[in-house]
Amino acid sequence: MLTNRLTMKTPKNKKQHKEEGPENINGTLRIIEQQLDQAADKYEDSSSDYDFEAVENEDVVSSDDGNDDDTRNNSKMDGGGSDDSREIIEESDSSEDEVAPRNTVGSVPLEWYKDEEHIGYNLAGKKIKKKERQNKLDSFLASADDSKSWRKIYDEYNDEEVELTKGDTKLIRRLLEGKAPHADFDPYQPYVEFFAWDDSKHPLSNAPEPKRRFIPSKWESKKVLELVRAFRMGRIKFDDKPKEESNLYDVWADDSSLAERQGLAHIPAPKFKLPGHEESFNPSGEYIPSQEEINALQLIPEEDRPKFIAQRFKSYRSVPAFDKAVSERFGRCLDLYLCPRARKKRINIDPETLKPKLPSRKDLKPYPTTCYLEYKGHKGPVISVTAESTGQWIASGSNDGSVRVWEVETGRCLRVWDIGEPVQQVVWNPLPELPLLAIAAGQDVFILKTGLESEEEQKKIEELLRIETPTAPDDSDKNASFITWGLDEKHGGIRLKHFKTVSSLEWHRKGDYLSTLMPHGESRSVLIHQLSKKLTQRIPYKLRGLPVSSAFHPNRSIFFISTKKDVRVFDLLKQKLLKKLEPGVREVSSIGIHPGGDNVIVGSKDGKLCWFDMDLSSHPYKVLKPHKKDISKVSFHHSYPLFSSCSDDCTAYVFHGKVYSDLNQNPLIVPLEILRGHASADGRGVLDCKFHPRQPWLFTAGADSVIRLYCH
Repeated sequence: MLTNRLTMKTPKNKKQHKEEGPENINGTLRIIEQQLDQAADKYEDSSSDYDFEAVENEDVVSSDDGNDDDTRNNSKMDGGGSDDSREIIEESDSSEDEVAPRNTVGSVPLEWYKDEEHIGYNLAGKKIKKKERQNKLDSFLASADDSKSWRKIYDEYNDEEVELTKGDTKLIRRLLEGKAPHADFDPYQPYVEFFAWDDSKHPLSNAPEPKRRFIPSKWESKKVLELVRAFRMGRIKFDDKPKEESNLYDVWADDSSLAERQGLAHIPAPKFKLPGHEESFNPSGEYIPSQEEINALQLIPEEDRPKFIAQRFKSYRSVPAFDKAVSERFGRCLDLYLCPRARKKRINIDPETLKPKLPSRKDLKPYPTTCYLEYKGHKGPVISVTAESTGQWIASGSNDGSVRVWEVETGRCLRVWDIGEPVQQVVWNPLPELPLLAIAAGQDVFILKTGLESEEEQKKIEELLRIETPTAPDDSDKNASFITWGLDEKHGGIRLKHFKTVSSLEWHRKGDYLSTLMPHGESRSVLIHQLSKKLTQRIPYKLRGLPVSSAFHPNRSIFFISTKKDVRVFDLLKQKLLKKLEPGVREVSSIGIHPGGDNVIVGSKDGKLCWFDMDLSSHPYKVLKPHKKDISKVSFHHSYPLFSSCSDDCTAYVFHGKVYSDLNQNPLIVPLEILRGHASADGRGVLDCKFHPRQPWLFTAGADSVIRLYCH
């Protein structure tokens, strides 16, 4: 702007020089020097040459008033300094927009100099004086006379008046209208592609697609949910004017709508019974009682007497006021106030639907139902009963020390052995070709011939039961130090002498192994004897608790031992513990193994019967309590889906136990029959129960010295 100002004012000075003459040239040059001095002081970014010339010119101007050496100053201005400055001004191509403001006061607020005569200081430290301002009246008159006053704007920072050009006014007008500043600019010109996609092998950007393009926005769903809740709560309404609810309602309408208005918990009060024909002021003749009927009503007690007696009046105006209206209304208010009204949700459930759907007992036949035969001969309680593998014979052991062999169909006693001690258990060998009988009595186990074998079988049995020299206890052999194999000359068999009382026996399915159990809590309490080699070995497991009973797996080399609290399952080949079954009963009394081998039933002394599915869990699948007293024995049938339990309450229960080959289907357990008939003796009832190996029959041994056969 400095260069423009100089170029604009220089021709004006030249014109004045031509008009006024040569005598005023020195004064004009002096004015130009003063303007250069002021312009150099106003700019901070000006060059050093300007500053130097400005300082020199200031000295000249300051000496203008008091000195007469005008010739020296004029010659100085006519020299190279003035000519160089004019060349710089004319050749400068800098625009006005690129020049900094002419005011050099910096960022100092102009309010500080509001009441002063200057607006700041220049680089030399001199005051920059304000222009003389006209008063409002003079400025108004000047603007009225000047037709271009509307284009003039006062620049307060530079203290000057700027006149806008026509281009500036057009630019401002376009900005106010919201258009582009320059008229030659087209904001809607056609788009020119800067990148040609045709025949391109690679995309412009190989960035993967953002996840937000495929997944719905979580924040949008939250916002929609807020709007839906606001609609439901009524905070957002579509109607500008809310509908005015009428206060009128139908007196004779139902109170259901009233209950909806007052909430779900509101229960309307019961209404008065509407008046009938007899309460009319002019009832029919059949509703009006006679005098005799009125006298008869007086004899009825007041609480049973009707509260209203029909009367006839000529008009409604002649009806007297009801004398008991206030008392009846008060009584009704008391009823409504004192009577509690609560909404009770009652669920109507048929008890039959809660029962499990079991098949009919007729569809589960055959199973034992009635007593067909009794076997009598023992003088004491029959402790144990067992059936031969063919089902033709049974054997029983009694507390009187005798063992008897019976024929099943006739009940004839074939043979009797007198053991001399109470018999604990009798077990028949499972192989039909080896009709041997194992008897546990006291500390001895007898393996005897029954005499039911053929000649060929007899020779085989004699070789099996032959013992050349009795084995004596040897301290070097740990397994043989507590058992003795010997001949029983009295009965003609083998006698195994134990160091404790034997309570339980169990044959292996191959008929060569026999397990014995002595409940005394040591590792030697369970022994396994091999009949062919006359060897005895103890199980290499440590038992925790007193053993109660033992059993072999029907198909695998697995051995079950039950203590009073749990049942432990061992693998005889791998010699490790497979599983521990926890029935959760007071005391275990006996166990039974399903013919499939995957299910076990456990009887307890608190009358509970537990069914275990070994593939399912170590806890009972079903717990039944059929008996009121201790359960003495439990057993499975070898071919039919039946199992039974007997107890000291003189009953035996028969159950249907179906195990499916589908592992996803649970076993089906259905109670079938309660077998009664045994009598109690010394608080004991049924002591043992065994199924027939081929028929759905059940043998029970009772404390009344009787063996019973139950058939279908």
